Amino acid sequence: MIPDKIILLLLLIAGFIQISSGCTIFVVTPGASEDGKMYVGHTNDGYGPGLVGPSPDEEFSKLVYIPAKDYPKGAMRTVSYDTKSGGDIAGEWTGGILPPTGFIPEISHTHGYLASAYAVMNEEGLMCSEATDYAKTNPEYDPKGRIFYSSELSNIALERCKTPREAISTVAELIDSYGYYGYGETLVFANATEAWIMEMCGDPDGTGGIWAAQKVKDGEIFAGGNIFRIGPIDPTNPDQMISENAKEIAEQNGWTVEENGLFNFANTYSAGEFTHPYHTFGRIWSIYNRIAPSAKTSAVFSDWKENSYPFSIIPDHQLNKTEIFSLFRDHYEGTDWDLTSGIAAGPFGDPYRERGPVDEQEGTIAERIVPGAWPYPVSAITCGYSYICESGKNQTAPVPGICWFGFAQPYETCYIPVFPSISELSQVFYLGNRSVYDRTYGYWPFSTVTNWARLRYDSMIPSIREKQKEIETREIEDVLNVSKKGQEIMNSSGKDAARTYLTDYTRENAEQVMRDWWNLSDSLIIRFSNGMIWDPVEKADGLAGYPDWWYNISGYQYGPRVYDISGLEEISGLQYVNSTIYESSDSFPLR
Repeated sequence: MIPDKIILLLLLIAGFIQISSGCTIFVVTPGASEDGKMYVGHTNDGYGPGLVGPSPDEEFSKLVYIPAKDYPKGAMRTVSYDTKSGGDIAGEWTGGILPPTGFIPEISHTHGYLASAYAVMNEEGLMCSEATDYAKTNPEYDPKGRIFYSSELSNIALERCKTPREAISTVAELIDSYGYYGYGETLVFANATEAWIMEMCGDPDGTGGIWAAQKVKDGEIFAGGNIFRIGPIDPTNPDQMISENAKEIAEQNGWTVEENGLFNFANTYSAGEFTHPYHTFGRIWSIYNRIAPSAKTSAVFSDWKENSYPFSIIPDHQLNKTEIFSLFRDHYEGTDWDLTSGIAAGPFGDPYRERGPVDEQEGTIAERIVPGAWPYPVSAITCGYSYICESGKNQTAPVPGICWFGFAQPYETCYIPVFPSISELSQVFYLGNRSVYDRTYGYWPFSTVTNWARLRYDSMIPSIREKQKEIETREIEDVLNVSKKGQEIMNSSGKDAARTYLTDYTRENAEQVMRDWWNLSDSLIIRFSNGMIWDPVEKADGLAGYPDWWYNISGYQYGPRVYDISGLEEISGLQYVNSTIYESSDSFPLR
């Protein structure tokens, strides 16, 4: 039985759960990657403002570059409100710039970094990713004691820090000193040598906030998304940290859960999965099942607290870059939840689903099962963008790492390399308004390709994947050469010259990829239109029709092949098998 206090709190949270609660994150440590680099991945699912600070007044999906800057003594940094935090202010927001939640002392110098809805990667090689979590406590913004949400915490961490441990320390200090509001959150901080997972939520009754952090073991891969993953906390483990107030607040609210005598952070502060079972754990299982099938991780379990998924897992083999990209390219293919099969996928294997009437409801709060839900995949139709950052031990200025950025759905996108040590980004990345269809906006060629492909997915996806592979293979080779040349330019002509060179490559390549993807979109429209498949080489077209099983379930076999269709309708269990299955007779003439 769930205590009344918790039920009320969960209902309040469920009242404003948004479609954006679907991010997937991963960490591939150096010992788990073929090239010995660290990789950090993030998908940003959902619609709504995608950037905190500059002008969150549109629906957009974009990447921006925040340059390094020097500040005078006594300068203050503005802390911006995040409309994705789930608070009442966001619900009342009608556009325009919201007032700041507060101000904190600025430091003398900040690093340049890439940012989108959250900070992405800075010029020192510090990487970040994020996932929103369903916590038991979701307090409102309070200018007197809760001014930070995770987005601004991630921004400040990359502005001020060079290492994951510095980032954890900085974020912890900000939460402890200035307070935390909004949804629970997970932030990943990593560089070439180590990766840390930091999870946080607000204090339900006071100021400040609650947090925990854990290092990902080298040689292993971490996967997460929308649920706390840090379990038992061992106070003697140097690779774990927890806020001083975490246990006390849990005890005061009757939330404490222990495991083998250790305080379990996730089971204590998590309210479970957003919307329905396996909304998050299905995606975690998908990644672990694909990288470590020998572990035989179970897809199902009796209760979310009883899941058997380890914090991180050893892959069956070290992953190459293409395999790491593919971690986000999955619709549960080949499993019982395969979204490319079944009636809902239509005749042509469309893996994307329109949201059902109860997909966004949390059915366990009222202690009853609300029927209806689609499996939620890693590559979701609601994804605005995704990225995979990499950094290696031998990578230094001007190339401390790379951000591979992709618009729209990961399965059909093409990842574009972005160097973090640049001076500006192409408008391909900046112009991402999803409320205006404009061919100069980076989001639209990729979203257009996916949307058109859904008309006949099984026929179009081979062409999409072929072009994807062609471009990404070229880019991977390009990046090796460009990185080497950038280093040579810095050694001979200085950092500014190298920055200009990297900026030019990032812009020119991104604009070329965008042109290539628009060309792909145009070719798909020409080749697959009005039920016909056109072969531009042979100058021939054909009517491909439907698969036999679709004719059967759609009632095609009962169509008007005879004038007396009432007699046809009386034939019970008539099946379409693409051949003659009955003959003309006196009782049923076929003429």
